[in-house]
Amino acid sequence: MNTTHYTDTPLPPELERQARRNVGLRVGWLIHAAVFVLVNAGLWLAGARSGWLGLPTGGWLIGLLVHGAVVWLRPLGDGLRDRLLEQERQRLRGR
Repeated sequence: MNTTHYTDTPLPPELERQARRNVGLRVGWLIHAAVFVLVNAGLWLAGARSGWLGLPTGGWLIGLLVHGAVVWLRPLGDGLRDRLLEQERQRLRGR
């Protein structure tokens, strides 16, 4: 049984592009997180518990957290670029 639901109302092309881009960013982060978990679980299970493993894992974790912040907190700054662009246009028109 297919439980997928689609809307009957198509989005304007710009919104469709934005929706696809947002979903792509989120899927990319989920893949990144899954690879992080699988690789580190595999290393732990293989017995690579020595001190050298902490530095690369910690660095990778920081990268994963920054990637997540950019992807998942992005809506907070979505309008910032547009607002700055409009301010610059207004400034240039005033010349």
